[in-house]
Amino acid sequence: MDEIQRARCESAKARYLELQEEMANPTVASNPELARKYGQELAEAEQLVHTYEAYVAAEADLEVAKDMARDDDPEARQWAESEVERLRQALDRWEREIQQLLAPRDPNDSKNVIMEIRGGAGGDEAALFAAELYRMYVRFAERHGWRTEVLSSSPTDIGGFKEIIFMIEGRGAYSLLKYESGVHRVQRVPVTEAQGRIHTSTVTVAVLPEAEETDVVINPDELRIDTQRASGAGGQHVNKTESAVRITHLPTGIVVYCQDEKSQLKNREKAMRILRSRLQDLYETEAANAIRDERRSQVGTGDRSERIRTYNFPQGRVTDHRIGLTLHRIEAILDGDLDELIEALHAAAEEERMRREA
Repeated sequence: MDEIQRARCESAKARYLELQEEMANPTVASNPELARKYGQELAEAEQLVHTYEAYVAAEADLEVAKDMARDDDPEARQWAESEVERLRQALDRWEREIQQLLAPRDPNDSKNVIMEIRGGAGGDEAALFAAELYRMYVRFAERHGWRTEVLSSSPTDIGGFKEIIFMIEGRGAYSLLKYESGVHRVQRVPVTEAQGRIHTSTVTVAVLPEAEETDVVINPDELRIDTQRASGAGGQHVNKTESAVRITHLPTGIVVYCQDEKSQLKNREKAMRILRSRLQDLYETEAANAIRDERRSQVGTGDRSERIRTYNFPQGRVTDHRIGLTLHRIEAILDGDLDELIEALHAAAEEERMRREA
């Protein structure tokens, strides 16, 4: 580790200790907004500080092991030599991790996620796979101790989803899931296929960081809010009360529709959360037209030729086409075991970032 990196780590450690003291201050504890801000900064610094402390401790242990490697006792020398090798490997690993933690971060990485899953090409089969992808991400969230909440859904009669929009709440959710955006392709024999032929269907996934109310200012005069009776499954309130809410943001043409809750107020709150995140996605680029093009390139049209990942059931494999990685454990992945895929995608992104900076 060079001196600049070491100085940045020492500075981060000093700030981390300062934040710990601030969090114990009654003035901060009585100010929810300040406590949230400091708590988030503390959580973001924690991994870097702990990794740096482990690195420094290993450096000290390495010097001791080097001294012992010069011992006259053959057994002690042999043990010390193996310890020197182990510590050097650990230092290399921690140094790479520290370099990644010191790299410029996406300001959205620590945010919650709003995911939008829609059936593309393939009709009922695409809707069924949309439901399976929804379950996959819910299981992934459960493995990380995160909370999920459905914001809006359009179920089909056979258990699929034409569309489902849901929230994943957890620290670093966007950081882990941001590379899931795109077209997911499935190849399998549908349950409705009498001839046993393999069909190809697609599902689009969009991943948006949740926007706080302070992140996006929405002028109420620029909204058209319509209410109507909900349709589909949902209990006695369906078609009896005007609980469904449709919000149109007039300047951009973005439309959000929510009907899952029995309460019009709750549907409106959920619709506004979706709208804020979609608007933030727009406003993070220089112009609305540019982001519309970017959003279309991210999500695609649902055509079979536009894909980031293929789930092939006959061969039991999942292939991520962006990094050329194929894993032969489709059942585990669809049960939420996405860590190997996600780690590989992040490693590839980091390698690309370092290549550009070189």
